[in-house]
Amino acid sequence: MKRCLGCGGSFEGGWQCPTCNWQPETREGIYCFAPRLQRDAANPTDFAALAAVEERHFWFRARNRLILWALERYFPNCTDILEVGCGTGYVLAGIRDAFPQATIRGSELAAEGLKFAAARLPGVELFQMDAQEIPFRDEFDVVGAFDVLEHIVDDVRVLDEMRQALRPGGGVIITVPQHSWLWSRADDIAGHVRRYTADELAVRLRHAGFSCVLRTSFVSLLLPLMVATRRLHRNEHEPHSREFEIGAVTNRLLERILDLECAAIRRGARFPVGGSLLAVAVRR
Repeated sequence: MKRCLGCGGSFEGGWQCPTCNWQPETREGIYCFAPRLQRDAANPTDFAALAAVEERHFWFRARNRLILWALERYFPNCTDILEVGCGTGYVLAGIRDAFPQATIRGSELAAEGLKFAAARLPGVELFQMDAQEIPFRDEFDVVGAFDVLEHIVDDVRVLDEMRQALRPGGGVIITVPQHSWLWSRADDIAGHVRRYTADELAVRLRHAGFSCVLRTSFVSLLLPLMVATRRLHRNEHEPHSREFEIGAVTNRLLERILDLECAAIRRGARFPVGGSLLAVAVRR
């Protein structure tokens, strides 16, 4: 069901509200629900940099496999999926391939990012949107937000909006960076507001009306390397870009280590510490 951002009413059909006649802007065929906020969104060059490395970089590839496992494990029969903050569409493309029967949709605050996503996902509905005002109610089986919440001051509001966009029995899959003591210049450059602890995220999910069914750290086996690398480069002006500059042999080795970690999680292991955190929760 659609939600009018003008009067707050719910309706079916097209995007013109039958009560107040509000409708979103369209730009280059994409519905824009928060066009006034595009200037605050990510720099277009950030999306170009991501698009250039995601398909080969060990971290993105391993995270994708973990997300797809969680989706298949906890929501095997899902038919309607929304990714909030889909960026260049890399995760959404993986979901499309794993769930060809599902209707998938993606949103991003920066319309520039949606250009990359549209090229990667022809025919998939994409829209420019503020995660704090999701224009759907009781619409999706699953809503995903993958390394998105840490960029938003009022993350509880976003979680509440995600819950209201879900059908009864639906759920969320979330990944976020973990441990405030890992904070570095890379977080500043990425525009992070916070790094989470597992308990902090669980409390936020509970307050937003969710019951958490899974939480585990990941990038745990590589945590010592991550700590050492961030300390080594803590005074560099652009340490975030260096994290993408990895040789092919090293990249394959690190990916295999994270594959072992993912296999352990699939078998029931739950890691208490790690560079990132995965949570799955269902709407109460």
